[in-house]
Amino acid sequence: MRLEKLKSLSRTLAITCLAFTPFALAAQDAPTPAPKANQGDYASRWDIFAGYSYLAPKGTVNVPQGNGTTLPYNYNAVNVGGLFSVARYFNKYVGAQAEFGVHEWGDASSDGSNNGTRGNDDGFLTGSGGIIFRYPTADITPFVHGLVGGALINGPDKNPNTWGPDLTVGGGLDYETPFFNHHLAIRVFQADYSYMHADFGPGLNGGRANINAARLSGGLVFHAGSIAPPPPPTIACSASPTTVFPGDPVTVTATATGLNPKENAIYTWSGDGVTGSGTTATVATGSLAPGTYTVKCGVKEGKPGREGLKPWQVADGSTTFIVKDFEPPTVSCSANPTSINPGDSSAITATGVSPQNRPLTYSFSAASGNVTGSGATATFNSTGAPSGSVDITCNVADDKGHSATSTAAVTILPPPPPPGPSPEQIRLEARLALHSVFFPTAQPRAAHPEGGLVPSQQGTLTTLATDFKSYLAIKPEGHLTLTGHADVRGSVEYNQALTERRVARVKAFLVEQGVPEGSIDTRAVGKEQQLSVDQVKALVSENTEISDADKKKVLRRLQVIVLAQNRRVDVTLSNTGQQSVQLYPFNAADSMTLLSEKAPTPRKKGAAKKP
Repeated sequence: MRLEKLKSLSRTLAITCLAFTPFALAAQDAPTPAPKANQGDYASRWDIFAGYSYLAPKGTVNVPQGNGTTLPYNYNAVNVGGLFSVARYFNKYVGAQAEFGVHEWGDASSDGSNNGTRGNDDGFLTGSGGIIFRYPTADITPFVHGLVGGALINGPDKNPNTWGPDLTVGGGLDYETPFFNHHLAIRVFQADYSYMHADFGPGLNGGRANINAARLSGGLVFHAGSIAPPPPPTIACSASPTTVFPGDPVTVTATATGLNPKENAIYTWSGDGVTGSGTTATVATGSLAPGTYTVKCGVKEGKPGREGLKPWQVADGSTTFIVKDFEPPTVSCSANPTSINPGDSSAITATGVSPQNRPLTYSFSAASGNVTGSGATATFNSTGAPSGSVDITCNVADDKGHSATSTAAVTILPPPPPPGPSPEQIRLEARLALHSVFFPTAQPRAAHPEGGLVPSQQGTLTTLATDFKSYLAIKPEGHLTLTGHADVRGSVEYNQALTERRVARVKAFLVEQGVPEGSIDTRAVGKEQQLSVDQVKALVSENTEISDADKKKVLRRLQVIVLAQNRRVDVTLSNTGQQSVQLYPFNAADSMTLLSEKAPTPRKKGAAKKP
């Protein structure tokens, strides 16, 4: 019965493939958009595929036998069937796809031993959806897709069909048939890899199958709808400057939009005194009388030699400029900076323009303070001037007695308050306790980067986060620098990666406590910058948290302490240079975990804790 259903579905796919053919042929007479040069300019909205398909699964189920033994049951026969898919594209390249396939076993016959050879009464029924990417060109359209769905798989003998997940990735190639007016394509091939899984449950013939399958398909693709082609090109041109005197040059620039970068674009210019090619042209105004002049710009886009397939796309534009009579000079005046402290200076710049290009002479004056300089630049000195705004006057005159003036304002600020940090800043910097953070051997692991922080070190970071957030309210530019270290054991590459995980873990914990991520910098130094034995001895001697008797006990295990002392992350307050104290937490409840030279062994899930 199941065989007949699968065969019926396979025949249905083949009939569907043939049924779409009349529609594709009829589409040749349907109205079409403006002529296209090639398939690369055309993109369908819907792609409907129907075709023939081969499926080659590989997988094994260990089937329990009545005598307490198991026999392998292999999926290794070639399956044949049909494949049907529908893709809806959001733009020319990307779309969503739904796919349905049915495959029945080939001609292999059962040998009665259930040892891996199947009979012809079973098969695979798949349904999935996902995303598809294509790249349409003149004659072919390659594509790739990734799909997620389900597969109805028949299990070992006497077991019913069972649904399981189906993951598919692959791609293929479509040949676009030009004589069907972009409505029909031949899918030359579609090659996919599928992973399918099914649990056939307990019982005499139960088991679990993890199936890797290769699938090869081919058939017809029917295009429906179309994605609108890009708008026709447009062009705008502008003159610079827009007002000139006779003899001054004018530059005209054309800006075209909607051009296809794969095709040629030719620019044209026309107008009195206009010469140029490409996107810019120049105008010679020496022989032009005063008045308004028009410059015309144009662009045409196409492929030379293919005018019969696609006409040139043409756009036109224009701009104007004015040639005017000679006028008196003008001047503008600017100060930099515009606000200064008492006694500071500001640079004054005068920009004079003579319409007739006559020689110009500059002079400067100020309501208070003093201005010195020659030419178009001067310096304003605020010594002795009161706080407030001071006007600087710039004057320009040509050799014909014409002149112009302009002013620039400079603000003299009140005397600044005495420098130095605020009392609250001083109090917070004194209270901000920085302590190094220590890690157990080889922690955190690459597989579990979220681990490695024992409770005592989490407490240290929680206190640090609270103090640093209060400090940021006073000094928003404050930064913490985290520097990761490792003991001498392990290769350079291993310790470098280990210290990178350590600083990343400390940073993540501080961010979880509300510290802004942008206020934290990290450095991982691997095996470099090791604390020496003498340095560790000094740190132990300076540790006020343990007694002298305990210090002697600690120093008996000095080599262990040296290793543990180097498994740490140091913390630096970058804007003050304050560094974390590298005292080891000998009194912490989890100090033995930190001291251990062996990496903690992860407890298996569900295992009971040892007392």
